[in-house]
Amino acid sequence: MSALLEITDLRIEFRLATGTVTAADGVSLAVEAGQTLALVGESGSGKTVTALSVLRLNPEPPCVYAGGEVLLDGRDVLRLPEKDLRRIRGNDVAMVFQDPMTSLNPLKRVGAQVAEVVRKHQGASRAQAGAAAVEALREAGIPDPQRRAGQYPHQLSGGLRQRVMIAMALVGRPRVLIADEPTTALDVTVQARILELLVDLQRRHGMAILLITHDLGVVAEVADRVVVLRSGQVVESGEVTEVFERPREDYTRELLRATPKLERA
Repeated sequence: MSALLEITDLRIEFRLATGTVTAADGVSLAVEAGQTLALVGESGSGKTVTALSVLRLNPEPPCVYAGGEVLLDGRDVLRLPEKDLRRIRGNDVAMVFQDPMTSLNPLKRVGAQVAEVVRKHQGASRAQAGAAAVEALREAGIPDPQRRAGQYPHQLSGGLRQRVMIAMALVGRPRVLIADEPTTALDVTVQARILELLVDLQRRHGMAILLITHDLGVVAEVADRVVVLRSGQVVESGEVTEVFERPREDYTRELLRATPKLERA
């Protein structure tokens, strides 16, 4: 099966007044439909910068894509005009961020925020978008979605806010979902429920997931393949079981030793 998303020899530089910083240095990875690929490494390893390249969301300038390709269904995202990028964002590729309180508008009801995504990407009427928003909240596991749609972000728990973000990401039925540390700000019980939700939605819709995390316990539970980044470079990649049971690199072994529990569900 050919990869739905394929990144090849990606090089990303940030050209600043103080000098050039290389954030991704020859990164390559591929993820198929229905597969979860985890991108792991320490803070500053280049995980998020690499993932944001799929949507061309790194600020240009100072970001410069200095080499490589980001292929989505064979089309190089790095060379698409802005109008094509706008069609891809939210339709073909969507993103869930780690802190919904900074991603959601505190002054707008959550239902209206989900509906806005529907109207923007699908050209639906206000009534159609409102109905689609409630259904998206329902699919994201939010109880009493009609009532919750009328609430503001501060009236929801952290877990419910993250489910709203998932609803916003999936309402356009993207083929690729980028999840950037989606459970970091949540307690352990809520983390497990959010991960179960993502796995369930993936099975139902067959989307590819690019999961960004530093938590190898999460990787062990939900990912099929893993790519280990260090200082913007891939140091190890492969099937999760293979990498975790027979890591080739000292850096990977250090990450594994720092993780308290690594049982696959």
